[in-house]
Amino acid sequence: MSRLTDANVALAREIIARYPKKKSALIPLVHLSQEQNGYVTEDAMRHVAELVDVTPAEVYGTASFYEMFRFEPTGKYLINICGTMSCALLGAHELMHHAEHTLGVKAGSTTPDGLITLQHAECQAACTEAPTLQVNYRHRYRVTADDFDHLVDDLRSGKLDSEIPPHGTLGRNRQHIPVDRAVGAVHPDDVTSGPVWLEVSPS
Repeated sequence: MSRLTDANVALAREIIARYPKKKSALIPLVHLSQEQNGYVTEDAMRHVAELVDVTPAEVYGTASFYEMFRFEPTGKYLINICGTMSCALLGAHELMHHAEHTLGVKAGSTTPDGLITLQHAECQAACTEAPTLQVNYRHRYRVTADDFDHLVDDLRSGKLDSEIPPHGTLGRNRQHIPVDRAVGAVHPDDVTSGPVWLEVSPS
């Protein structure tokens, strides 16, 4: 799987139609490609570029700014262990060493069965709950070595399948806005004045 499937092309066109300019749909379509393949492939970036009328370099340049996009094969579960100051002070480095030992891989690698990718992460915005980690961007707080081992056991057994979807899954419900409820976005080229909230009311 690389380019978007026919079903996802239809969904991509529906997403594009929500925006006054095709290019504005770039990020949602990159998410869609990652949801399909588990990571963002070169062919998918070329396909997204074709759909929104930009170059593949523009797709990569935009997508590579964001940490949540992966550009190489990734396990079903991506475990990010925070290593920023609060977590570091409360044992994140030791937790990472333990995780590497438990999984038998170094940070940045994927287990041989393709199930788990282990990675360092920057601040996860839960400093009072350090050390923290995320599994496919779902938080776990105050994680001990034993907690980590139980987490891995639960992931391997499928116990958390209803809670944590495979890596790349955006959400369980897609947004559908009825035509009569749309905000009526104006094409940027048709804007002739500033936003209403910036207008100065007469004194």
